[in-house]
Amino acid sequence: MPWNPDQYHKFQAARSAPFEDVAALVTVRDGLRAVDLGCGTGELTRKLADRLPRCTMLGLDNSPEMLAKAAPHARDGVRFELGSVEDFAAGGETYDLVFSHATLHWIPNHPQLFPALLARVRAGGQFVVQMPSNFNHIAQRLVVDIALEEPFHTWLGGFVRYSPVLPIDDYAALLFAAGFENITVFEKIYPQVHETSDGVAEFTKGSVLVPYLERLGERGEDFMQAYRQRLRNHMHGSPVFYTFRRIIIAGTRG
Repeated sequence: MPWNPDQYHKFQAARSAPFEDVAALVTVRDGLRAVDLGCGTGELTRKLADRLPRCTMLGLDNSPEMLAKAAPHARDGVRFELGSVEDFAAGGETYDLVFSHATLHWIPNHPQLFPALLARVRAGGQFVVQMPSNFNHIAQRLVVDIALEEPFHTWLGGFVRYSPVLPIDDYAALLFAAGFENITVFEKIYPQVHETSDGVAEFTKGSVLVPYLERLGERGEDFMQAYRQRLRNHMHGSPVFYTFRRIIIAGTRG
């Protein structure tokens, strides 16, 4: 799935705000071996690494476009590589910190994915992640509704993406079952204020709409026009207050 870093960064402040909350849960220790899954354009990976003295940080992402933007943020102890979360979950060396910011909601089957990722955390290490949990908001439900309508259903070949994100209780249970302690799991609203609902459409264009627009190609603007109009019907007036919900998860392997 190709990503457009410029579109994604139109709302960089809104996308990076939760980083501070999730990064605050990382226990700072000297010489940590850490990995950032879905590092994107790399500036937050570097920011986290700079807070961890003498750490070695690996940023993994499956988007060459994102990694091209990440390259300038590399330094001694911080490197970026092309790789998928699924390949990482398949097994390998363990880490003192497995970190992820706004990535794991793209990966299916969390009841299997999370135990596999937790297995990559060594004894005494931390698992600290943040991911959107906004799939019940009208701004995301409308995407599915439109995708199921003609002509988009035919143009998309029947493709519809449903969120794999679980209730927060399930994540706490998965960490406990894997032998983790000091478990923290909570949801938080990160509000956005847009001049009109078109601002919400631009925000989702860089995230939840990406797999649809990729498949639609030149017909993607038809989808965007339908989506903008439907949003105006539901989120009218000015300004528009957009509530964006995220899940933050942290735990330490006993």
